[in-house]
Amino acid sequence: MLNLILLQAEMAAEGQQQSQWSFWIMMIAIFVVFYFFMIRPQTKRQKEIQKQRESMKKGDKVVTAGGIYGEIKEVQETTFIITIAKDVTIKVSKDSVFADASDAAASAEQK
Repeated sequence: MLNLILLQAEMAAEGQQQSQWSFWIMMIAIFVVFYFFMIRPQTKRQKEIQKQRESMKKGDKVVTAGGIYGEIKEVQETTFIITIAKDVTIKVSKDSVFADASDAAASAEQK
């Protein structure tokens, strides 16, 4: 009788250990999937946007995060001076400026 109780206790302990291992394996698998489908693509996208911002120069057509279309008049260290209308310029952070997609589409059609 005592042997039966000890045997059941050992089996229960082994089952818990196996359960713990499967839990950790499942958590690692979830993290890996999350990394490859969420984190990695986002960092790649951010690097592309940053590279694009660094390559912007005077005369490029851009759009701000607020939806204002304009043309770069001057490039400074952390900001752009953008002309949005005749004799109207604004100073915006480089982080809030994107290349004008309509300009990119037009240049693709010409090629």
